[in-house]
Amino acid sequence: MESEILQAAQEQNTTVEPGFRGIKKPAAISPVWLEKPERIAALAMLTVIGLLVYSIIQRQVRLSLRTHDQQIPGNKGTTATPTAAVVLALFAQVAMVHFWIGDHEVAQVYGLQPHHLLICDALGLDYAWYEVHSAPKIDQFSQSP
Repeated sequence: MESEILQAAQEQNTTVEPGFRGIKKPAAISPVWLEKPERIAALAMLTVIGLLVYSIIQRQVRLSLRTHDQQIPGNKGTTATPTAAVVLALFAQVAMVHFWIGDHEVAQVYGLQPHHLLICDALGLDYAWYEVHSAPKIDQFSQSP
């Protein structure tokens, strides 16, 4: 019985504790001027929800990579067990530039790599928005006859 409790505690340490470690850093606990208890409770709830989303991202990506025997870039080469921080940092290089030339819309996506699409698949996200299409400009101020 004690070994089961110790095993459960160890598993919790690898999934839950790293998230709380992040909110214990000085920048995360810098003074916040919330006076009403309701606002303090709301901030705490948002923090917990953020940690939950963070944990789900990490879990789903790792599960998908393991299931499909794939790897993505990590801090020290490729990995099948990236942290959520690594997963989110991979998207920092992806950018969409969107502008108009006369009446023609131009959109370009830069930095998109196959591992970004693997991550989207792992999280069940539709990456169709990375596919840009040109379209004529619609002038909302022009008058139709």
